[in-house]
Amino acid sequence: METKPTLDPDIYTDLKALRRLKYKAHGFDFLPAQPINSALTGRHVSKLRGRGLNFEEMRHYQIGDDIRTMDWKVTMRTGKPHVKIFSEERERNVYVLVDQRTSMFFGSTGRMKSVVAAEIAALIAWKVVDSTDRIGAIVYNDRNALPISPQRSANHVLKILNEIAIKNHQLKAGKAEESQSNSFAKLFHQAQRLVKHDGLVILITDGYGYNERSEEQIKALCQHNDVVLCHVTDRLEHDLATLNKMVLSDGQLQLSISGQEAQLRDAFAKDVNQAIDNFTAVAKKYRIPVLPFNTLDPTDVQLRKALGASQTN
Repeated sequence: METKPTLDPDIYTDLKALRRLKYKAHGFDFLPAQPINSALTGRHVSKLRGRGLNFEEMRHYQIGDDIRTMDWKVTMRTGKPHVKIFSEERERNVYVLVDQRTSMFFGSTGRMKSVVAAEIAALIAWKVVDSTDRIGAIVYNDRNALPISPQRSANHVLKILNEIAIKNHQLKAGKAEESQSNSFAKLFHQAQRLVKHDGLVILITDGYGYNERSEEQIKALCQHNDVVLCHVTDRLEHDLATLNKMVLSDGQLQLSISGQEAQLRDAFAKDVNQAIDNFTAVAKKYRIPVLPFNTLDPTDVQLRKALGASQTN
């Protein structure tokens, strides 16, 4: 009987590994009240909206009612003061937009960026359903973006994680089949159709492929929803352009690249730095909280640190 080769968990993740993260999905949340050292606080970051309110009924005004709930039209029509009664929504739609493109299939130390992105999505998804909110997703690669409508159940989380694992296993070293800007366009096209309003949109990506067309779509999402960026980068990405020589590998083949040629080195540095700077600039422009992630430290520890929580196991 032929057995499948065991894949390196730092290079590829799987449903079993993402399922186990359920037991580490604690010590963080995305509620409006955040610790002082959370990335979701501060004057450069918009406050997350609280849960919405559902209209329940209209009734006569009673002493002590908040005058701001007065319905003046009904009051004028009936001649008696009326107020609107609201109840807090019990559920909120949260959407994780998970990047599994070729640019994410990179990691100099620790894990691939694609694995880290999958782990972030799993931790958030388990936490969301535990908080009685609904979780939806868009899992995207170079070719397409798969939308998954929000629901609240453990089985639904497993469905999302399985789709992430499938796209993760499709990754391989080589040139992307489509440009990064085209893949971003497909993502935002699906987001426009799936995400309605008053939701929380968590974009998990390295930011490559962002261009001017993406900005209008990000702006539209921010107008009616909270948006949070989980920015996954590798330490070597910032240093590649300064290396004289490096050897890259996909686990089977190796490629040696020389950086001696100044023109090539400068062009590479410009592309890398511009990609990172452009995406972080648009986040700042639209007051999008940015949670930084690297490929070395445990993902759950990084998530708790970004949200200002204590580092408990």
